[in-house]
Amino acid sequence: MPFTLISNAFSDGDGIPVEYTCQGADLSPQLAWGGVPENTRSLVLIVDDPDAPDPMAPKMVWVHWVLYNLPPETRELTTAIKPAALPSGTGEGINDWNRTGYGGPCPPIGRHRYFHKLYALDSVLQGLDKPTKVEVELAMKGHVIGEAVLMGTYIKSA
Repeated sequence: MPFTLISNAFSDGDGIPVEYTCQGADLSPQLAWGGVPENTRSLVLIVDDPDAPDPMAPKMVWVHWVLYNLPPETRELTTAIKPAALPSGTGEGINDWNRTGYGGPCPPIGRHRYFHKLYALDSVLQGLDKPTKVEVELAMKGHVIGEAVLMGTYIKSA
């Protein structure tokens, strides 16, 4: 079975509903996965937007959510998940709002793409304390044994 990431909020390539954005309640969407590779010791979730600030002239990748050391038996994050409800052992990284937790789509201009990337690792990440995406990616280097991606789009309504 392939490693897959899905959501009941939107399908791959489709628009992200407003309740998961800054124009709505800014709730984290439900995410579920299957086909986790054998020998997975932990999972990492990174949600980012490579189209910031303008999809016609992107200058940076905006980080919306970073979770690491999710237990390998985890198969879902519920809608609007709170830190206390995260699976035991899960660490939270810093997003580009300089805080932990989910920050939904809030593009200043144009339709942006939001990549929800789930990585299966052959290790548990050590020595991290509220890391940035870059720090998590450095710690993951050489340990990724699988990747599943779900992409949604969003454009602000007037």
